[in-house]
Order: sequence, then C-alpha cells, then structure tokens
Amino acid sequence: MAKKSVLTPQSEDFPQWYQDVMAKAELAENGPARGTMVIRPYGWALWEGMQAEVDRRIKDAGAQNAYFPLFIPESYLHKEAEHVEGFSPELAVVTHGGGKKLDEPLVVRPTSETVINAYFSKWLQSYRDLPLLINQWANVVRWELRPRLFLRTTEFLWQEGHTCHASEDDARDYALRILHDVYENFMVEVIGVPVVTGLKTANERFAGADQTWTCEAMMGDGKALQMGTSHLLGQNFAKVFDTQFLTETGEREYAWQTSWGVSTRMVGGLIMTHGDDAGLRVPPKLAPIQVVVLVVRDEDGAGDAAAALAKQLKAGGIRTELDNRDAPFGRRAVEWELKGVPVRLEIGPRDLAEGTATMVRRDKGEKESTPLDGLPTRIPQLLDEIQKALHQQAQQRQEDRTVDAATVDEAIDGARTGFARIKWDNGGELEKRLNQESVSVRCLRRQDGSVPLATDEPDLVAVVARAY
Repeated sequence: MAKKSVLTPQSEDFPQWYQDVMAKAELAENGPARGTMVIRPYGWALWEGMQAEVDRRIKDAGAQNAYFPLFIPESYLHKEAEHVEGFSPELAVVTHGGGKKLDEPLVVRPTSETVINAYFSKWLQSYRDLPLLINQWANVVRWELRPRLFLRTTEFLWQEGHTCHASEDDARDYALRILHDVYENFMVEVIGVPVVTGLKTANERFAGADQTWTCEAMMGDGKALQMGTSHLLGQNFAKVFDTQFLTETGEREYAWQTSWGVSTRMVGGLIMTHGDDAGLRVPPKLAPIQVVVLVVRDEDGAGDAAAALAKQLKAGGIRTELDNRDAPFGRRAVEWELKGVPVRLEIGPRDLAEGTATMVRRDKGEKESTPLDGLPTRIPQLLDEIQKALHQQAQQRQEDRTVDAATVDEAIDGARTGFARIKWDNGGELEKRLNQESVSVRCLRRQDGSVPLATDEPDLVAVVARAY
C-alpha cells in the first residue's frame, strides 16, 4: 500500500484533507471568479456517471428532459413573495447588456420555478395534459459567501425537476417517489452512501414550498450533508403564474406542483463518505475506471501480458485502464490510489514468470498474488464485494455515531461526533436552542423510521447534526 503522507490525515484536519484530495486526485480547482470551480476530467467523469444514473431513474419515473433560459426577468421572482425573500441574498442580477442599461434587470437563475411556470401556464390546458413532468440539467448561480469545491459554490451544476398534477395527493406521491425511487435508490445502490430520508422543518424547507423532503448523509467526520431534496409546492407558484387546467367537470383549477433536485454536491458527498487517508475510494458501480492494469516494468513480455489482460477485461464489460506509462511505478500506483480506482492489477516480469498478477483492493488496501488465468471471471465478483463493503462501512459509521437524546444538551453533545435523535416539539424552541450551538434539525421522521407528511404529526423524531 502506498504511503499515506501524500494527504493531510483526516483525524488531523478533515477540511484540509478534503482540499488535498481535490488537488492530488485532480478533481477540481477554484475558478477565476470567486466561488466558481473548474471541474477536471476525472472529477467530471464522476459527475457524468452520477448524471447518467440519476437521469435514467428520472426518465423511469416518467419525466422528460427540457431546457429553460439562464436569465430570468427580475419581476418573475417578485411574483412569489416567499420565494424571492428566500433567495434575495443569493441572487446575481444583470443590470447592463450590449453596452447599455437594461429596461428590466435579469436574474441569473438560482432555480427555475418561476420561468418554468410561465411556460407551464401556456402548455397546460386540461386534465388530459396531466401529469406534466419536466426535468432539466443546467447550471445555477447562488451567491455563496463561504465557497468550498463541490459542496458550496456560486455556480454549480444540477438537475431540477418540475411537475404539475391534478390533485395535492398526486403531487405529494410523486415528490415522494422521486425522493425514494430516484434519489435514495441512486445514493444507496450506486454511490453506496446510506441516507436518512425525512421531512424538513418550516425553517429549513424550500422557499415557496408547502413541504420539503430530504436525503441526509453522514460524512466521514460525522457532519451531515444534504444530498438532495424533493418539494411539494402546492398551488403557490400556480396561483401567481396562473397555471390552471380544465377539470373533467369543466371547471378551472390551479395545478398542484412539485420540484426536486440533486447537484454536483453529491461528488463532495461521495468523497467525504468513502475517502480515507490515501485518497478517494470510488464504488465500482460509479467508478469511471473499475480496474487499472499497471505494468511494473515492461520487460520479458510483461507489457504485452498486461495489455492482453486489459483487453480481456474490457471485452467482459469491465471499465479498464492500461497504465504502461514511462514513469516510476510507485508514483503511478499512488496516483491510482488517490483516484480511488477499486482494483489495481500489477504485472511485472516476476509476476509473469509465475503466471500471476498482484491484485490490490482499494477499499482494504490489501495485496494478494492471484493467477492471471482466473482474473476475467473473478473481477466482476470482486467488484460486487467492494461495492457492498463500502456501503456497509458507511452504514456502520452512521449507526455507531447516531445516538438517542433525552435532552437538548444530550442532542448537542451527540452532534459533536455524528447524528442525534430527539423528540420533536413542533414549537420552535428545540430548533432555536440547537441553532444557537450551530446544530440544525436535518429532518423529521416517524418513530418507525418512515417519512412524515407534515411537521405537526404526533410523536415525530428530529434528526439533528452539524452540517456542511
């Protein structure tokens, strides 16, 4: 296993470890404008993989992709008072264009509920047009005071879904379908990140929504990261944009709506959930490169054998990279370890003479000598094992660092190292006291762990933590 001195140890300085990983694994860099980022090819490959998996699930849920403008007339945002109040501190506003002052300022989209509703009101005519299910992949801008690559940037990439339904029940059911069947399923099954799903409090819900449901994940330092949200918008935006439809009985009614989104923040969540002192650990289902075949020394046919093995693995559907670069072997091994490639196969003259390769599992850092002949059949099974192991490790950490608290002080103390669960008071005092200690209610859940529909349901449990 490569030396771990390349990165700052997590236990010493977790935020610095994160920044080190960004640089050393060549994921992203700060852009020239404050709060922006340049996503490098390997970081982009991680996002591309996430995008493809989420997009497939969104389409399975019936939504279609479209695109809406980056610039939104400022007046649109002012139509929904709660919405503009919630986003005002984060807005970037364009006042000049083409060398002259604009008649009306344009807002660089922080989210697209307003502009999309302006078109929904044109497209939606009758109940036969429902449900109207639209998604877009785009960039958005929210002026960030404390930027951190992938986690909080002024400009970030995401998908935002927007839908119209005939009834509140239909809208709610769809918002929850997205939460569980799209977001939670992707996070658990593909990136191996266990999430706590629940309902946001009134203080934490999306500006302009009736309800917000969330996926919260525990990072390696015990802090929470909001990985994705799904909102029941009710008829709030429909009323201000006159998004109506003709019912079966011939009456006009405002549509019931949802919106939902996940962003490049998930890349940061992946890093902080699975990463260790040697760098990234990427779950095989997501990994752009699942296996790297390294030529130790290109002598006595080792290079040819490595190339043949890489070709075999690729033919078997394994995303494989052959590394026969003219660079020191140790440096190359450390590079792939930093990037978190799940399996490394090392072949040198000595290995070839014995008919073996040295196999290194990134999740464990263990090396073993294994016969070359059996690798094409063994690797797929090994990748499945690594996928499960990474999820289980993250799940175990979440369970070990989650405590039940009888008092607010106990909850605050539990949030120093992880999550705490405490009875929800629905009166605001609990949340106020927690916020004074930089602890927030991440979500509300029922006693049985299921997701509530309203914050005033009896006997709810608040999951609290410090958060990114």
